[in-house]
Amino acid sequence: MRRTFAYCRVSTSEQTTENQVVAIRQAGHDILDSRVISETVSGGVQAMKRKGFADMVTHKLEKGDQLVVLKLDRLGRDNIDVQQTIAMLLSKGIDVVSLDLPVRNLTSAEGKLMLHMFSAFAEFEKSRIVERTKEGLARAKTEGKKLGRPAAIETFKRVQQAKLSGLSQSKVALKLGLSLPTIKRNWNIKEA
Repeated sequence: MRRTFAYCRVSTSEQTTENQVVAIRQAGHDILDSRVISETVSGGVQAMKRKGFADMVTHKLEKGDQLVVLKLDRLGRDNIDVQQTIAMLLSKGIDVVSLDLPVRNLTSAEGKLMLHMFSAFAEFEKSRIVERTKEGLARAKTEGKKLGRPAAIETFKRVQQAKLSGLSQSKVALKLGLSLPTIKRNWNIKEA
């Protein structure tokens, strides 16, 4: 017999998942309270890095079960994460239903078509991210901006002062509360 689970998420503790649970039940999904997984976590966190979601996928959902969400964005941080999450769930034999889509059951023929469209959008999104990053780096270089980690001038100065006092590298590390590799990196530099 197929079991149905609901996953509900809100971003802040001032919000509640109660409305999501009510909407899912009103849509005809009779879900036991013990199978409603609710959590408060930022939408910017990948699905499998959310404690409640990961626990549900790893320890509760079984092949043949159904997972219902009110909105597709509950299944991931962005289009790419949503696509990967759905693919992972489907590979485990879990039916995925999202109530905000015209085709709610993503395992149906229409749902699979929609997933292919999502996959194309995710691929497009990945390509655009790479393009924008390259464009931004090129623009920064033409503007003469120095790329990468900013020079740690203060650390350099502190290490050099301690070195002048005659302390060893390990004693300087203890005195300044810095790691030995940081001390060594700044020990023999002539100028910052």
